[in-house]
Amino acid sequence: MFDKEYDVIVVGAGHAGSEAAAAAANSGCSTLLVTMSLQNIAQMSCNPAMGGIAKGQIVREIDALGGYSGIVTDKTAIQFKMLNKSKGPAMWSPRAQSDRMRFAEEWRLMMEATPNLDFYQEMVKGLVVKNHKIVGVKTSLGLEIRGKSVILTNGTFLNGLIHIGDKQFGGGRAGESASTGITEELIELGFESGRMKTGTPPRVDGRSLDFSKMLIQPGDEHPEKFSYSDITKPLTVQRPCHMSYTSALVHDLLREGFDRSPMFNGRIKSTGPRYCPSIEDKINRFADKDSHQLFVEPEGWNTCEYYINGFSTSLPEDVQFKALRSVVGFENVKFFRPGYAIEYDYFQPTQLKHTLETKLVEGLYFAGQINGTTGYEEAASQGMMAGINAALKVKEEDPFILHRDEAYIGVLIDDLITKGTEEPYRMFTSRAEYRTLLRQDNADFRLTPKGYKLGIASEKRLRRMEEKQSKSNNFVDFFKNTSVKPEEINPVLESKNSSTVKQQDKMFKLLARPNITLEDMKAIDSVSKYIADNDLDNEIMEQAEIQVKYAGYIAKERLNADKLHRLEHVKIPADFDYTLLKSLSTEAKMKLTKIQPVSISQASRISGVSPSDISVLLVFLGR
Repeated sequence: MFDKEYDVIVVGAGHAGSEAAAAAANSGCSTLLVTMSLQNIAQMSCNPAMGGIAKGQIVREIDALGGYSGIVTDKTAIQFKMLNKSKGPAMWSPRAQSDRMRFAEEWRLMMEATPNLDFYQEMVKGLVVKNHKIVGVKTSLGLEIRGKSVILTNGTFLNGLIHIGDKQFGGGRAGESASTGITEELIELGFESGRMKTGTPPRVDGRSLDFSKMLIQPGDEHPEKFSYSDITKPLTVQRPCHMSYTSALVHDLLREGFDRSPMFNGRIKSTGPRYCPSIEDKINRFADKDSHQLFVEPEGWNTCEYYINGFSTSLPEDVQFKALRSVVGFENVKFFRPGYAIEYDYFQPTQLKHTLETKLVEGLYFAGQINGTTGYEEAASQGMMAGINAALKVKEEDPFILHRDEAYIGVLIDDLITKGTEEPYRMFTSRAEYRTLLRQDNADFRLTPKGYKLGIASEKRLRRMEEKQSKSNNFVDFFKNTSVKPEEINPVLESKNSSTVKQQDKMFKLLARPNITLEDMKAIDSVSKYIADNDLDNEIMEQAEIQVKYAGYIAKERLNADKLHRLEHVKIPADFDYTLLKSLSTEAKMKLTKIQPVSISQASRISGVSPSDISVLLVFLGR
């Protein structure tokens, strides 16, 4: 097995590693996935859920390209919600609760059914690098496995240190040992390393909870799904979540343990996720608030284990227990396991190219939390992009890069390599300047042709996407070209308190009104007949309605994105000496030298590089 030289070696089998290995193998490359535990492939280390604000868009993008996350989520979901439905479609974000054990099992089964993919269980202790080029990895048993490219997806395992109160011990997550050796080698090679922190809440016995005292949180009445493929179906039965609240008493009980909190006594020195703070951090930062929401999430279809979302903590276990027993519905709670915090090594992502290949070592790629991100979805998308690009490099083909107007994945990677991060990076819709273009409903239109061209999205997927696109475009054309008489439309307009019309008008113009929906327009015979005659499903009708209502916004963003692309084509020579340009600000020289942007567009997004600095560069480059 190890006499051969693999095209791609993936280290770590979390969400990043799993998508990386699948993408590389499906690209036709001989791939080896090395992990410390084959039983924990794609394990949900924290909350048992996929998607959420902007994260759901990322899962849809992974699926559209031909990745596995959307399919696995659909097959193992226990509840589905479309978040932000009260806002515009650019903000709609799918989220699913998953069965934790079935999620990992389904990933394992899909990986084992993937051609070109081998597995090996052992710790990778180091890298084999010759002349600044990766040639393989070294394991704890002393094996050297040769590879043309290596993708590191070590998650929280690199020198991981777990904290519970004043207790601390090495580990990548509870019950699993940390990974050692790689950080030290990378630092010797010249990489810049740092430490970050994340945390997780207690898991409790649902049999000890009183759900009658909590607010029920059901799934959507008509649930959708993540994958655009036809191999998964929406849920017909769902498990509810519940919600309770902390109180002033709970906060007081938690404060009693602050003197033993590693967050406050100096044991934890690294930065944690700002947008998912621990409960002790929340009551310290928001001292004026008497309560915080707690979401009580089931871990699966049949288990009684529950995840207490919103109660992430590293306080001593006795403090956690005492405080949680004062939450309504938790009076008799029993713990399965306490919450904890974990510190781990990461590497500043400005040391990477857009392909996620490192600048210092050719053929070496980083993906996931090693790059300073947080979340399954962010990790999975990076893993997929690293797997695709490692395979393309081995095949000596052009790299695959997604731009900011093409995918949230493109925004994520560009943010990381251009701006870097000093805290765990989490994706939000607000990070995308073209979010009207990057909706969750059109990820297949944007990316499936690209996935098919790469060889990882099937022809069946492409044809399915093309049929959906054709039908939705034709439906939009129907509204543009069809007029409706006043006697047909006025009853609809009157029912919605919208101005009536005195002469026939195009349906497109009427549906574009903010208070008129496609459901309202179905009252017109010609509309309902068109839908029936053309066998239009909800997905196609929703797509067409969005295209009609937001046509102006979409066109404006497309125009702005095209302007961005013009700057993308203004390339900056590699290893450009910015000190030669006397008119550049000192900060700009420092930042540009460190990041080494490949285009004027990327340079313009670097923090500390001003418009006047960009003008200087444009003049020098003859533009």
